[in-house]
Amino acid sequence: MKTFAALFTGLFLATALPAMAAEPIRIILVGDSTMTDKSGYGKGFCARFTPDVTCINAARGGRSSKSYRVEGLWDPILAQLHDGKAYARTYVWIGFGHNDGSSKPERHTDLQTEFPLNMRRYAGEIHAAGAIPVMVTPQTQRWFRDGRLKDDLRPWAAAIRVVATDGGYQLVDVYGVTREAVQAMGPLAANRTAGDPIPQNILDSEASGTSVPAVFTDASQATTSSHQGFDYTHLGADGSALFGRIIVDAWAAQNPDIRPYVRSE
Repeated sequence: MKTFAALFTGLFLATALPAMAAEPIRIILVGDSTMTDKSGYGKGFCARFTPDVTCINAARGGRSSKSYRVEGLWDPILAQLHDGKAYARTYVWIGFGHNDGSSKPERHTDLQTEFPLNMRRYAGEIHAAGAIPVMVTPQTQRWFRDGRLKDDLRPWAAAIRVVATDGGYQLVDVYGVTREAVQAMGPLAANRTAGDPIPQNILDSEASGTSVPAVFTDASQATTSSHQGFDYTHLGADGSALFGRIIVDAWAAQNPDIRPYVRSE
């Protein structure tokens, strides 16, 4: 009887008491256009979390690991990390690489020396501020040749992996999981992650399995200050939702502390 009473009490408590809410956490995204809300996975990424997460997208288009700091964009992030707000944890995602190989001197960094040094510096300052650095490899581009996805950003992804390993930092291999997903999609589905409209010459080339540069016959298809035209790098709304889900799920799969904050739907 005593055993039955104890069991009954346990069952009552399990059903009568609400599940404990997760402690509030904060995630700050720092990177380039492939991470922004406008043309990257940022919006889909943040939408994947429960209300217990404050998700701040501080990514900026056209920036590299050098120019983001030189332009003063990093200073407000450091200030946020010292703002004294009550979060159980703050994660700062650091994801560069797309613009570090640019020929523009204000963006370009040396892959062997400057780029890894910049990434180490970001991670070190995040750690010193009491937050958790998350090193993020670049999102893949979606150029195909004979049905195979090009591997253009592998050197930058490899450099970030070394920084993460050497520093003992969390690493999310965005390059790996997005390459796997895009290769499985093939050119036709992958092109639609960029959003509409898709230029006619792209539509005509899809069956060949080889991507070609977009030819804009209509000015409305090109990139403007308020619209991201078609390319093989950036994402439309559906692409952001898809890539955001893939990337958050990859992070949660390797980090049990994140799983309670991911939406179940």
